[in-house]
Amino acid sequence: LQGIFVLGLPYALLHSGYSGLLLIVLGAALCCYTGKILIACLYEENEDGQLIRVRHTYEDIANACCKKLCPSLGGIVVNVTQVVELIMTCILYLVVSGNLLSHSFPYVPVTEQTWSVIAFVTLLPCVFIRTLKIVSKLSQLCSLVHFVIIFVVITYCLTQMHQWSWAKFRLSLEFENFLVSVGVIIFSYTSQIFLPTLEGNMKNPGEFRCMLNWTHFFACILKTTFALTAFLTWGEKTKEVITDNLPSFLETLVNLCLLTKALLSYPLPFFAATEIVYSCISNDNHSNYRSPLLALTVRGSFLLLTLLMAMFTPHFALLMGLSGSVTGAAMTFLLPSLFHLKLKWKKLSFLEKCADISVFILGFLCSLAGIVCSIKGLLEVFG
Repeated sequence: LQGIFVLGLPYALLHSGYSGLLLIVLGAALCCYTGKILIACLYEENEDGQLIRVRHTYEDIANACCKKLCPSLGGIVVNVTQVVELIMTCILYLVVSGNLLSHSFPYVPVTEQTWSVIAFVTLLPCVFIRTLKIVSKLSQLCSLVHFVIIFVVITYCLTQMHQWSWAKFRLSLEFENFLVSVGVIIFSYTSQIFLPTLEGNMKNPGEFRCMLNWTHFFACILKTTFALTAFLTWGEKTKEVITDNLPSFLETLVNLCLLTKALLSYPLPFFAATEIVYSCISNDNHSNYRSPLLALTVRGSFLLLTLLMAMFTPHFALLMGLSGSVTGAAMTFLLPSLFHLKLKWKKLSFLEKCADISVFILGFLCSLAGIVCSIKGLLEVFG
């Protein structure tokens, strides 16, 4: 999921200057922290003081927090929020695939929508994915392609090192553009939706915190290096998607790699969304697909829904920004900090409470700013 955002990091630096470098580090720290407190909400201490996993999903955590008000309200809100974000992500991958194919083969008389349909055909086998193991293998291939893209861009930038200049960094900031940069940087780290399932499937869940620390550390180093080298290379000419700055022969190669990455990225959010819906329909949080026909129907319907929305939704990018500002901020900052305060209040130290409250306020402000910018963009488009 991070690949699309990573390609926009140099452009984010263009509008955020030196503060953007700080934001990349801060984003890693905040998302790592909220990931840890979210997983902490899955556990409770038994009589012997040992931590026992009593909850299994984001939905279980939400229901535990709302059990006195309405036992199922929290789970419904979380599930709807998760499904909306996941489906919008799937649609984004189809839109991006159509765009990349169109730019890679400009002489073929085919529209972007038609290219999206062609990309959709390659994704039809997703309806037969039944386990996370298959998804994980595809995600490994996706990560490999991602590193190839980063390697190609950084290698080219290093060949242009003779023209680098720190004077390209801005000291003054435009507030609205800065907010866009915050959104790109912060949400390049988001993965909270998948963490409960990931932690539950680890051979040694006790290593989860260590794994989260190292992955966010290396992600921070990689993103800082990538954004910095690319921005120093192109400066004020940095485009929204950095691959558009590359020479034509490299741009085509990287675009095809990006297409591969987009198609390999699709199964993870698709699988997660269909699992949530199927578990709600079957009233079984650990869906084992005892009804193959129902499972195929759910997956097939979602697959078709993503295609139709990718082809016929106008100004999808702005709608994606609007929904992302709501669902992304909620799942990444607002809900983890709120749930942690609710479930662990008596056991938290004063500093831990302050940290959770600060994260909640920051997430709320990011969400509000993103909503305002997205609505403003939609109003301008519709005149």
